[in-house]
Amino acid sequence: MTTVPALFTGLFDDAALFPPGDAPLAEAVPAHLAHRSSRYADAVGPFLCGAARIGELAALAGPDLPVGLVLPGGSAQLRAALADAAGLTVVTVELAAPDVPAAVAALDGLLPIGVTAAVEIPRTGRLEDHLDALVASPHRAKYRTGGLSADAFPDEDELAAFLAGCAERGLPYKCTAGLHHAVRHTDPATGFEHHGFLNVALAALTGERKAAAELLAERDGTVLADAVRGLSDHQVDYVRRFFTSFGTCSITEPLEDLHTLGLLAHPLEDR
Repeated sequence: MTTVPALFTGLFDDAALFPPGDAPLAEAVPAHLAHRSSRYADAVGPFLCGAARIGELAALAGPDLPVGLVLPGGSAQLRAALADAAGLTVVTVELAAPDVPAAVAALDGLLPIGVTAAVEIPRTGRLEDHLDALVASPHRAKYRTGGLSADAFPDEDELAAFLAGCAERGLPYKCTAGLHHAVRHTDPATGFEHHGFLNVALAALTGERKAAAELLAERDGTVLADAVRGLSDHQVDYVRRFFTSFGTCSITEPLEDLHTLGLLAHPLEDR
């Protein structure tokens, strides 16, 4: 088995069903199980499934598949989604939340014991108010870092404000969309500015908005890789206390990036 560094253990939630990957469910499930039995299995998080496909997944998957339910309809979908997923091994729920206090209340009332949750923070309204509503709860924050249009990608200042706000409040978080490469870059096909997951990991360490924005803007993979190699065990623990995971439609792409940067010991083609 490949030894996955602690900074990347469980970091990559499998969002193969979601854009831009849009993998067929009948292909995505066996692919996920293959990831979980591979030499890089320790890097792999749960299999993410949207509310509309839970019944289909339940008919296809067994108890060996750890599932994350993604509910874009928010707390209104929670009760039915949990009922539909009764035959699945649900380990986490991700809830869109135009009203964060209402989402917290729904999760507190309905979430089964042992299942974690992430509440997606709206990009409208006062960020401080949204984050404050999560402080007394056991739930993570979730922030959208990309999508199918340019305006779905927050700039480095906006994302830095979220990271710093979570650090200030001691809130763990996950990110979703547009983050499956290690280093910040411009997509040559779309022109969209993508954040890198190494940029986010290092920015999580600072806890300060200006420094976080500077790290999010860094485009030199060598600079980022050298900074990662210099992290102490304590710093790695600190980063992962906050930056818990991100959704990626490809598990192999981020791992291939890490190998290219010299941060993952074994090439994926040898798995």
